[in-house]
This record gives sequence, structure tokens and C-alpha cells, in this order.
Amino acid sequence: MNAETAKVNRTAHQITLRGRESMEVCGVTDVIRFDEQNVLLSTVCGNLSVEGDGLHIHVLSMEQGIVTMDGRVDAIAYYEAASDTESTKGGFFGKLFR
Repeated sequence: MNAETAKVNRTAHQITLRGRESMEVCGVTDVIRFDEQNVLLSTVCGNLSVEGDGLHIHVLSMEQGIVTMDGRVDAIAYYEAASDTESTKGGFFGKLFR
């Protein structure tokens, strides 16, 4: 695999879910945290949260940007990380008590 092909594989984002029991995510840039109920991934399309029960990561390849896991998947959601400026201002309570 040449460097150009590796770059395309790393930036292409795709989720494959098989029967709520097995999942593959491509385009992963980092694993933020994981346990049996929640896996939080940073992807090229934003942060991805996978919620469920008995979640186990089987393949973790940061070079290829691939994560595979199994367990019962209950929810998949994207969200934007809070910006540094919001976190330094104190969030909701910081704005409330200015």
C-alpha cells in the first residue's frame, strides 16, 4: 500500500453495523474513551459515541483508522466537541453568573 492509498483509507469515513451485534468504523483518528457501555471515538467527521451493552473493541488500527467492536449497540450519535473558548468561560453556569 502506498502513502496515497493509506491517506485515502484514513480519511474515508464509513460505519458498518451488522445486526446490532458487530460494528466497524473507518476514518477513526483517536479513541477518546471506552468501556462496556460507551465507546467514544474521534473520526474525520466529528466525535462518534456508541452506546450499548457488553461492547468490546476487537481491532484497533490507528494506522488504517479502523475500529471493530461487538456487543449490543443501542445508539450511535455524532456530536461536536466543546470549543476551548467555551470551556474556559465556565459553560452554562459561567454565563449565568457573569
